[in-house]
Amino acid sequence: MASQPVSSAQRKQILKVSFTFILPLFPRLLEFYRNLESADASPNSVLNRILQGLNAYKQSFSRPINDRYDIVLLGGSLGSLFSLLQAIASPFIGSLSDKYGRRTALLWSMAGNIASVALWVAATDFRTFLASRVVGGLSEGNVQLATAMAADISDEKQRGSTMALVGACFSIAFTFGPALGAALANVETVASNPFATAAGFSLILIVVETLYLYLYLPETLPSSRSSELSNTSSSKPKTPAKIRTRTNSYLLLNSTHFIFILFFSGMEFSLPFMTYDLFAYTSAQTGKLLGFMGLLASILQGGVTRKLHPLRAMQLGVVSCAASLFILGRLSTEAGLWTAASLLAITTSTVVTGLNTLSSFEAAESERGGKLGNHRSWGQAGRALGPLLFCTLYWWAGREVAYAIGAAGMLGVCGLVFGALKAPPVTLSSR
Repeated sequence: MASQPVSSAQRKQILKVSFTFILPLFPRLLEFYRNLESADASPNSVLNRILQGLNAYKQSFSRPINDRYDIVLLGGSLGSLFSLLQAIASPFIGSLSDKYGRRTALLWSMAGNIASVALWVAATDFRTFLASRVVGGLSEGNVQLATAMAADISDEKQRGSTMALVGACFSIAFTFGPALGAALANVETVASNPFATAAGFSLILIVVETLYLYLYLPETLPSSRSSELSNTSSSKPKTPAKIRTRTNSYLLLNSTHFIFILFFSGMEFSLPFMTYDLFAYTSAQTGKLLGFMGLLASILQGGVTRKLHPLRAMQLGVVSCAASLFILGRLSTEAGLWTAASLLAITTSTVVTGLNTLSSFEAAESERGGKLGNHRSWGQAGRALGPLLFCTLYWWAGREVAYAIGAAGMLGVCGLVFGALKAPPVTLSSR
């Protein structure tokens, strides 16, 4: 039986309670742990062994890497670990949401987030902080479950605009979260963990969010809604399920996601290196650049992307990304840098949103969570590998070669998006 549509009021309630996450980032905490353990811990501690490996990695390059990037490389390593863990966990979380419901899966994911941040609050050494990242990576299901829920509560006409609204909410969180984290990181209440205040505030937010979700978030899984409606209106004739016609294969969609994120995340991670090398940017100046990109992306998602067909949005995004990579490879002025950043904001606001939307059209209601979980897994695998491969190329062959290869790779993605991906017929008939 086909699922019943979600009412406008319930749709607004779901969108309201699902996207209030604030994601503060704290760049200085890794420097704190490095200084702490270099002074007090043995050379065989977890952090010192990681740093030794990173130093060996740096020394393998023909061009030296400034010591100021030790923290950037460490953060990138932890980011790759987090993405790899998400790539492993995402299909399981999605499948569980198909079986037990989106609401149940999201609440368990939030419980994992609470455990992760609680470990961070207590992290007076790097091992505990690393454990918090591992727990967080394995339990983080908010993004994929938000995408599945957006698909659940929208029909073919609303799907693209709803997905864009989801992306806009996360862009806003990533834009303002770091600023909030930086402000809270300046408030020290526990000497053994200077970031306990920021971590504690984050923990309070997540606990409040979880309680709010528990009290007010309705179940969006179509089979659950259909069961509830059948219990109250059993006398009404059942609507036969629609026969789904496959337009794009999962392999094509997932491969496109992987290749795009592989090149995009590598470029994204290399930006702090490049802005420092060319313009001697400080961390604050680089943060301003990234904040501009996030804010512009959220505006575009809320005002432009949601009005475009998802395939057209993707085409706009990958062309913008290829152009930006070509510009970055030949960059000589700050005006060119901000032009490239504007193009990357267009990419951020369109490509992944469009891919998620197309992927949701290919999945039946009973398998939507699992299929979108697999789709996210491929993207996270690309995000785990991209920074390592791109930065290796950057320091071995130079900026021009690295970005030229990145642009060529993005042209390959353009070939997939323009030549292989097709618009589902239902999206054309609904416009």
